[in-house]
Amino acid sequence: MPWIAYIVHFIAAAFLANGIPHFVNGASGRRFRTPFANPSSPVVNVIWGWANFLIAFLLFANIGPLYIGTPGDTIFAAAGMLVTGILLARFFGGDGI
Repeated sequence: MPWIAYIVHFIAAAFLANGIPHFVNGASGRRFRTPFANPSSPVVNVIWGWANFLIAFLLFANIGPLYIGTPGDTIFAAAGMLVTGILLARFFGGDGI
């Protein structure tokens, strides 16, 4: 697999990780901040989370298949989720990035 696919898998995993808090908060009926407002309505959060999931899916599906279990794919996808998760935790926790 070309090296660019690993970078795209990292970015796709970052979109996936970013979509989770927005979708979960929105589906739970809680207001949560988005790039559009602080805080945004639950419906806006569901749509924003879904859009992040869609982008992640399109990147995973169209830039070389993702084979979880192979070292390169697994490492880059896991790293994308971990790095994004840590940044989101610091950002939403008030520590800043």
